[in-house]
This record gives sequence, C-alpha cells and structure tokens, in this order.
Amino acid sequence: MAEVDVVYEKTHHRHDPRWAARVGPADGGVALCVACVVELLGDADVAVVRKSHALCRLRRAVARFPTATCQLLLQEEGACTLVTGTLLEMLHTVADADALEQVIQVLVQLLAELKSEQFLGFVLDRCDRQLTSTASLRGSLPTLTFLGKLMGAVPTLAETLAADHGSLLEKLCAGLLFPDEAVKASVCYLYGRLWSCGAAVERLPAALRDRLCRLLLSALSHAQSRELHINCLGLLKQLLRFSDAVSVLMSWPSPEHTADSSAGLDKRDSSLPLIFKKLLLSGDETLQVASSQCMAAVLVHAPCQYAPQLIQADIPEFLFERLSCTSELLLWSVYRCLRLLTEDALFFSKCHAVYGIEPLIRSLKEALQLNNQEIQREGLVLLTEILDRQPASIQLFSSCSAFREAAEAVRMGVAVSSLEVATQAACAAAALLRFEGCKQRDSFECLIMSRQSQCFSSSTAGQGPWLCIIPECTTVWLVEQCASEPSLKENAFTAPGGPSEDTLDTFSLFLLETCDAVCVPAVTRLCERGPSPAVLQVFFSILSAQYTLVPSMMHQFSARLASCSFFKLTVELKAAFCSGERNTPVNAACSELLQRMCLCLLSDQDTAETAQQDLQQVGRVLARSLPGLCARLSEWPDLLREDPGPAGTARQGLRAAQYTLLLLLHLALLHRDRLLPDEALFPAVVTLLGSLQDRGDCPPAWALRAALFLLSATQDRSPALDGDSVHAIRKALSAAPTFSSLYTHHPAVLHFLFRYPELTEQFGLPALESWLGQAPGPAAEDAGPGSPGPPGPEPQQGGSHATLFAVIDSSPAAALTLLGVVCTGEAKLAHNALLVLTAYLQGCDSCDTLASDLLRPRMLQILQCLSIESDPQILGAHRPLSLVLRLLCLTHAAGGSAGRDLDSTAVKLLYHVSNLAGKLTSCSTEVLQPAFNYMYLCLALSPATCTNKAVSVLLCNTGLMELLQATLELPPGPPSASPLLCCACLLLKSLLRLQHTHSAQLLQTALDQDFLSPLLTLSLAEQRERPLEETEAALYPLGLSRARCLMAALHSLLLQRQELLLSAAVGCLDSLLHFLHRRSPPTGPVLPACVPDRVLISAP
Repeated sequence: MAEVDVVYEKTHHRHDPRWAARVGPADGGVALCVACVVELLGDADVAVVRKSHALCRLRRAVARFPTATCQLLLQEEGACTLVTGTLLEMLHTVADADALEQVIQVLVQLLAELKSEQFLGFVLDRCDRQLTSTASLRGSLPTLTFLGKLMGAVPTLAETLAADHGSLLEKLCAGLLFPDEAVKASVCYLYGRLWSCGAAVERLPAALRDRLCRLLLSALSHAQSRELHINCLGLLKQLLRFSDAVSVLMSWPSPEHTADSSAGLDKRDSSLPLIFKKLLLSGDETLQVASSQCMAAVLVHAPCQYAPQLIQADIPEFLFERLSCTSELLLWSVYRCLRLLTEDALFFSKCHAVYGIEPLIRSLKEALQLNNQEIQREGLVLLTEILDRQPASIQLFSSCSAFREAAEAVRMGVAVSSLEVATQAACAAAALLRFEGCKQRDSFECLIMSRQSQCFSSSTAGQGPWLCIIPECTTVWLVEQCASEPSLKENAFTAPGGPSEDTLDTFSLFLLETCDAVCVPAVTRLCERGPSPAVLQVFFSILSAQYTLVPSMMHQFSARLASCSFFKLTVELKAAFCSGERNTPVNAACSELLQRMCLCLLSDQDTAETAQQDLQQVGRVLARSLPGLCARLSEWPDLLREDPGPAGTARQGLRAAQYTLLLLLHLALLHRDRLLPDEALFPAVVTLLGSLQDRGDCPPAWALRAALFLLSATQDRSPALDGDSVHAIRKALSAAPTFSSLYTHHPAVLHFLFRYPELTEQFGLPALESWLGQAPGPAAEDAGPGSPGPPGPEPQQGGSHATLFAVIDSSPAAALTLLGVVCTGEAKLAHNALLVLTAYLQGCDSCDTLASDLLRPRMLQILQCLSIESDPQILGAHRPLSLVLRLLCLTHAAGGSAGRDLDSTAVKLLYHVSNLAGKLTSCSTEVLQPAFNYMYLCLALSPATCTNKAVSVLLCNTGLMELLQATLELPPGPPSASPLLCCACLLLKSLLRLQHTHSAQLLQTALDQDFLSPLLTLSLAEQRERPLEETEAALYPLGLSRARCLMAALHSLLLQRQELLLSAAVGCLDSLLHFLHRRSPPTGPVLPACVPDRVLISAP
C-alpha cells in the first residue's frame, strides 16, 4: 500500500470492491475504502490515535485528489451520507482536542468540495437534532465550532440557514444565555458569519434580530475572556451595518422592552454607551480600537440621533484619554469618532472640547512626527472642526501657553511634505486665526515667518563557673522531677483561705532569675578565656530546662538571650567543639537551646501567621538540621550558595540546613545580633533564592519570610540587584500562600519592597496594608538599616508615620500604593492611609511635585472609573469616594497651589468632581462636603486669568446647579448638616462673584445651554396679609431682625483664626452692608455700629 492509503486492514477483506478505489495517478495515488473509513471511525475499540491518523490521511486524500474522492463518495447514494453522519457523530463522542480538530477539518473540506445543497441540508438537520438532544450546550461546542468554520468555507450556507432552518437559529441564539464563555464566543462567531451575508440578513425575521441584539449586549457587558470580547465585537460590527439593528442596539434598555422574553438580562449594565466606556477603559488596544470603530459605525447612520446619547454618557472624555496611545490604528479611530461627535452642539455645551483640547494638541504633535499621513490629516480635521464650532462664550484655551502649543502643532502640520496634510494644516491655521477666543497673535507671526523661510530655502577553663552552675543544674533537675507531681505544685502549709505562697512555680521563677543574674554572666566570662565542653553542656542544659519550668516567661527570656548575642555565641561554640562528630552531648544541648529559642521567638512575631502546624514543621526541620550544622560563621555564605544537585535525600538535607540558616540569621538580626557582614550575606541569600527557582523547589513560608527580611536589612550596604535577580526573588516570594506569612513588621522590609518596581507592583499594597494594620513595635520604632528619618519638620510624628515618610521620599510610588489602600482597603486601613498622606503632604516641601506628577493623575483615573456608576445611592454610600475627595482637596491646597494656573489635569479633575456631585442628592453629606470644598478651592486659589474656564465647566453642569439649589433649600437639621450648607454657600458665592468678574452673566450662560437655572428663581414661601412697616418692607424678605442675627453671627466668625473662614466672613459682611445701604439707607449705618474696631482691624 502507499504511504497515505486509507484502509482498515482488519475488516477490509469483507467489503464490496465497489466501496474502494485508488484515487489519483496509478503510481502515486491513494487507496481509499469508504467502508473502512466508516468502520474505523465508528468502532469504539479503536484508539483515538489511530482514528486521528486515519482522519489525517483522509484529509490529505481530499486535499490532493478532490475530484476522484468526491466521485468515489457519490457513486453510491448512501456512502457520502454515511461518512458525513459518522463524522458528525464523532463531534459528540470524541474528547481528544486534536482528534476533534481533525474531524472538523475533514468535514469542512469534504462539504466544501462536494458543493451539494442536499448534503448541506442533511448536515444542518443533523446539527439541529444534536443541539436538541444534548443535555448541555457545553457538549455542543464542537458542533458550534464546526458550523462557524463551515459557514466561512461555504458562503451559500448562510442563506440556506436563514431561509430553511429557523429553529436552528433560535437554538443558536439561546446559546448567548449559556454561562460558558466558549459557547458564547462560538455562537457570536457563527452569527458574525451569518450577518456578513446581506442576502441571508434579509431573510431573518425581525423578532430574531431584536432578540439577538439584546442578548449580544448582555453577553458583551458581562464578558471576561478576550476571545468572547473579540467575537462579540465582530458580530456587533456586522450588526451595525444595518440601520434597523443600530436602532435596536441604541434604544436598549427602554420601557417598551420590560416585557422582553429574554429573562435574566441585566438591563442597567447592558446599554451600548456604557459598554463602550468599559471597553475604552480596558488595557487591551484591540478592544479599544474595535469599540471606537463600532461607535463610528453607529454615528455614520444618524449623527444627530445617536451623538447626544454618546455625549451624555461622557464618551468624548474617554476618547480623549485614549489619545495618549501609541497605536496608529487606535489613534486614527479615535480621531474619526471624535470628529463625528463634534457635529452635535451638545459636544461643546458640555465642555468636552475644553476637556480634550490639550490632549488633542499633544497627540497631534506626536502624530505629525509619524509617517502616516492619514492620521495626520484626520487629526488636523478634528482640530479644525473644534476651532470652527467652539462657542465664543466658553473659553477653549486655559492659558497663553496652551494657545502657543496649538499654534506650534499647526506650524508642524504646515511644514509636512504631504500637500494634502499641509493644506488641512493651513485650514486649521485659518480657523485658529478666526477663533474669537484668540488674544495672542505673536505665535502666528512666528508661524508665517517660519513657513516663508522654508519656502525660500528648501542610571582553659577554671573552677569558678562550676561553683555557679553545679548547684543550679542539680536544683533544676530536682524541680523538673517535682513538676510531674501534682501534690507538690501547691504549698501544704498555706493558711486556709490565704493566697498560696512559696509554690513550685515561684521557686522556678527564682531559678530563672538566678540563672539570668549569675550563671549567664559567669559562663560568658569563661567563654572569653577558654570554654570547657563539660561546663557548656551543663550550662546549655540549664537554659533549655527553663523553657519547661517557666513557660510563661520564655518569650521575654528568649528575647533577652537573642539581644545578648546568644545566637552567635551558641553557633560559634558548636563550630569550635562539635565539628567532626565531637562532643555529641554538647552538640545536643546547643541544638536543643537553639531550637527552643527559635520556636519561642517565631511564635512571638506579631505579623506572622505562625499557626500550630507551621511551628511543628519548623520544629521538625530544626531538630533534623541543627545537630549537623557545626560550620563556622565564615562558612555560612558558601553553605547558602551551595547547589543541592538532583533530587534525593542529600538534596533535602541541604535544603533543610539552608532554611535553618535563614531562620537563625533572621531571628538574630531581628534582635540586633549580626552574625554575618551584609556584604557576604546579601549575595548569598540572592543566590539561594535563584537556586530555588532553578531547581523548582518550594520553600516553606517561614524560610521565605526570613530571606525577605535578610535581604531588606542588608540591602543598603550591598549593591543594587539586577533585573534577573529581582525577578527570581519575586517568583520565590510568590510561592507563599499569603503575604502575611512573609511579612515582618520592620521598616527595612518596606524600604526593600519599594526599592524595586517589580516587587512594589506585587507586594507593595499588601505590605502597606500590613504596616498600617499593626501598631508600631520596638523594631518598627527603630529606623534600622536603610531607614532614614522623617522628611518633614514634625518630629512629634510616631515612628510608624516617619517610616512611611521615608519610604515615600525614597520611592514616590509608595504614595500611589497608599492611595490604593485608601480606595480598596478596609475602613480602618483606608483611614490610616489617609492620615499618612495628609501628614506627609502637610509637612513635606516636595509634596507639590508628588501631588502633580503622581497623586492627581491617579485620582483622575479613579474618578473616571467611578463616573461609570450612575446610581446616586451607590455613589453616596461609596466610602472611598469621600476619602479620595478629601485627599484631592489637600493636594490642591498644599504645596503652593495658590496663584497657579489650572493645568489640563486640574480641569479634568474639576470636571469629574462636578459630574459626580451632580449625580448625588443633598443627603450624601459625606461625599458632597469634600466635593464642594474642592470646587471652591479651584475657584479661590486659581488666578483670575484662568478661572473663567473653571466657572464655565461648573455652570454648564445642570445637575450641580440643581444640587446647589436643593442644598440651600434644606430645612434646619442636625448640626452635622451645617458644614455642608456652609460649603455650598461658599461655592455659590465664588460662582456668582466670578461670573460677574468675567462678564459671563449666569443667566446668559444658563440660557445658552438650553436650561433654566433654579438659582435665578426667587419663590415666596408665604403671602403677607397685612402691610409691612417701612423698614421691614425695605429689607424684605430678610427683615430687620434677621439682618441683626446675621450680622451678629458674622461678627462671631471674625474672631476665628482660620484664613478661609475669615475671608468668607468678611466677604459676607461686605455683601450684607451693600444690601442694607441699597435697601434702607437709614438702617445701613446703625447695624455695623456694634462691631468693635479691633475686630475689623484684625480681620484680613
């Protein structure tokens, strides 16, 4: 037989010869038996590998000799049907993925070559029955995949499916409700192929189309996998080619769809504009490109009908944020979509042009340095449209520098070699010259001169210690024997009813004190002259016995021993007397003491998750490793670096010894007992962690915690790590079950984690949460290695804050991580993080740069994500929002912001804060108060030359104006509502003053935006039935008594020492006096007479 023959030798001899033939040339053809194919593929006893091989050979036969193969299948009426049915049945019986792929390829290729409508109908009917008989659509995934590929290979299948198989289409549509995303992705791909055929779309019923649109929006809004996102967007782009489908998609959800048959759809999250916003916020450029292209496809149908919906959803703001991308396709798509949105006047009345002009200019300057002329032209067209359509009442450029940047971008466009781009740049220059908001012409003089010139020039023991330790040892042995007798634990001679004195526990405590005061100093002096193994054995036995006699005092006792360098003493004595299997009793005594000390100190760590099973594991490792660990300290670095080699008992023993060394070094250094110099310890630990990764070993969490602390404490005296070492450390630490099992409450750990961005990204947030969640201990109060002092002029700050200040100074990214704790942490942690950021910003001279470069852009991203939420109850109860707004006020007021121009980020922040505030109700006091404060600060601290832009942004927000009116109309309530009312009054005063200063006229601005401001309407609460007196009538509706009360309240505010409060009180007094003089000249000089001169003089 030839190499690619398709024959089942086991049963081929029983088959009729007419089922077999040699297809192709006689010397290189293929022996193909249809009956063998059917029996081989249908036999359950045949291995999947052999079936896959047969399928591969069959596919090659169809590919190489399609005509001969088809003739063989078609010569018998049931042969082709039998083969096709067998292959379709395998889609539900074969579980191997490779075999399924072979089945699908053979089916698609065979049906494409047969070109028979009869067999296509047979296949569709079989698929319909399989979908009906399958218990779960998950089992029909191969069938769905096959139909999608078949529709791509046979174009006429789409029309056949739409015309004659409506029930199959209904079943496929229901697949979008199935929870498995792979099924949804396959259904979307299949329908995308179907909708790409115009003739097939015309045959689809409208009810199926509408249901498909709504199910697609639901699937897209809840999609998690990238495959589902892409397939959904592919189907969406095909649907958007038809105006009827666009109408259904853009009108969902609406009141008439409340009786929709597709139960379980989340209508609130399934609106198309909201889906576009989520896709633009994703980090996948492919999804961002597809969403912008879909928006453009929507707008092409009817810009006047659909643009307001997208603008009301703040889509332009999200598009402007994408202009900072590097993808040319995404950039072109965003330009095109924004250009279509500018055709609606609402785009400019909602200040989207003001929000995005600076990002557009920066993006355009970068695009003009590319070689893509289409992008350059599209960007210049967008700029021209904005300049031509921007209303004169709304200032577009916030400063002269912004205007100069626009002129520079136009100059670069004129200088482009492409005639088409240069012509469009000239049109943009003309629009900029005609722009009424333009007050500076110097930039254009430079532009014209530059263009003219271009045209014309083309990083040994004595007996003393025995006198001390022999009685102690004998007594300890006696007490240990007595401790097992319950009758000896109480004093039998204690008076009835009196406290039990002189008990065994009291005596044990006395022995501990004696050991600490006498034995330890004596033996220590002995060790300095020349230690004796006999003395050492007894001495270490006495120390180990204390852990049994007085367990309640062992934490303090262990800490005292560790702080007196007992780790170093014990290790050195083991190396001197016990190496080479000498002095086994001394080795056992030393090892027991070290084990007890380690377990006691380890269980006493505040932040480590030392559960009982963890301590038991540590005990087993120490009991196994300590007796054999008799190396000198100078040999420890080499022992840490040693590679254990292949798996085996020796490897496990070396790893256990290395983990033991890490633990000893960790606990010793934590108690200021430095066993090794930093220059030797640091690279040894780094090498060990790299070896663990190379060998695939998974160390216990306590060993990783020790390694992290050792690296942190020795980093400052060691060179910086390279990228590979940091990556190996990160992977090793990632093996820990939780970060709390790695954490040691010490400043050096924070400094180390924030020293390298890769470690900061994964461990920075949990490290700060662990630090903020614990009170500073003795180790934390000491700056320790690598921890400089606090940055600010406030020495009264605790060690916890000072440590965080130092971390922020050395790594400003820590401020962003603290901001993340504010937004995502628990209430207590978020409050503590806010206190730290507040203290740092108030006490550090460099906080202005930190706020501008790091905090404010990140807070802008947070506010952008929150802007998707439209439910005022959810926003009002959002605790992190109030904290972020409070921090935003602080960053704006700190660091010399007074008198500084509003930059692009500040305008965007103001825009989002006002939008979020406009969505709330007056009951959301916790969020509204800092929001009002921030808007007031933007108006009060900015120079007069750039407040017009801020005023325009605020006055164009209808929701904000209505909220201010509702806040001012609140009835008298609890004292907690007073600060909100004060903030609202301050903001309103600034708005009224600034709109008058800039001659913008609030009423004119409101009418330009096609709404009536409730702030301009005065309604009378009641009608007077009798005439008022002359003075009361003149001062109505305030009245003389109310004027006196207001005057007295303002006088009391003048005694305060808060600058903002004093300034507000003086401004209110000025307004009140002018009101009195206008309304009642005789009353005007009388009321201010009660104000003491010293008060007025001291007031600012």
